[in-house]
Amino acid sequence: MQLPKLQSAILIHRYKRFLADIQLPDGEIITIHCANTGAMTGCGEAGDTVWYSTSDNLKRKYRHSWELTEKPNGDLVCVNTVRANQLVQEALQQGKIAELAQYQTVKAEVKYGAENSRIDFLLQHPTLPDCYVEVKSTTLLSKSAVGMFPDAKTERGQKHLRELIQVQQQGQSAVIFFAALHSAVCSFQVAAEIDAKYAALLQQAQQQGVQILCYACRYDNENGTPTALHLSHTVPIKI
Repeated sequence: MQLPKLQSAILIHRYKRFLADIQLPDGEIITIHCANTGAMTGCGEAGDTVWYSTSDNLKRKYRHSWELTEKPNGDLVCVNTVRANQLVQEALQQGKIAELAQYQTVKAEVKYGAENSRIDFLLQHPTLPDCYVEVKSTTLLSKSAVGMFPDAKTERGQKHLRELIQVQQQGQSAVIFFAALHSAVCSFQVAAEIDAKYAALLQQAQQQGVQILCYACRYDNENGTPTALHLSHTVPIKI
C-alpha cells in the first residue's frame, strides 16, 4: 500500500485523543489530527519523530494527519488506524493473505450480527460459506518484541468477538485479523493484563473455531522517508 506524501516533525504532545502538537524543522508548532482512539502506549511519546500527511481539502479544520511514529531506534509504527483496513483490503483483493486467498469477492463494511455491527470485510465464494473478517490495528509492543492487543479496554472489541463467535456457531467462517503495524513485531499475544474480558472472549472464540491471524508488516522508504506499507508474513500467536 502506497502511503500519502509524508513530512516529518517532532512530537510535543498528544491531547483530547484526536489532536497533537508537533514542531516542524523550522521551529513552527502546528496542531495535527490523530485518527487513533487507543492509548498509543509506546508510540506517542514526546520527542518521537512524527510522519504526517496533508489533505488537499481546504475545508478541514486540521489539514494535517498523523500517519506514522518513528522511534529513536528507527522502528516505525503506523498509528493511523484507517490504514490497517486499507492495508488488509488491498492484500485481500490481491490474494496476498494465503489463508484467505480462495475467496473471490471482498465486500467492506457490511452490516451483520445481533448487536448491530459492521464487519470490516465479508469474503464470498460460490462454493464456500461466507467468511467474516474483523481487523484490529496492533501497535503495542512489549520489551520482547511481542505485538499486543488491545492497548486499552475495548467494549467495542469485546462486542466484535461475541459477533464472530455467533457467526462461527451458525456455520459460517469468522476471522479476527491482527495487523501488526509496528515494524519490530516478531510474535503476537493478547494483552490480558489490560483487558481480561477481551482475552477471555478471544480464547473462547478460538475454541469455537474462529480463525486468529496476525501478520507483521514492512515499510518501504525513499531517501529516509517512508513511502509504502505492506503485510509481509504471519507471526506466532499466543492466546
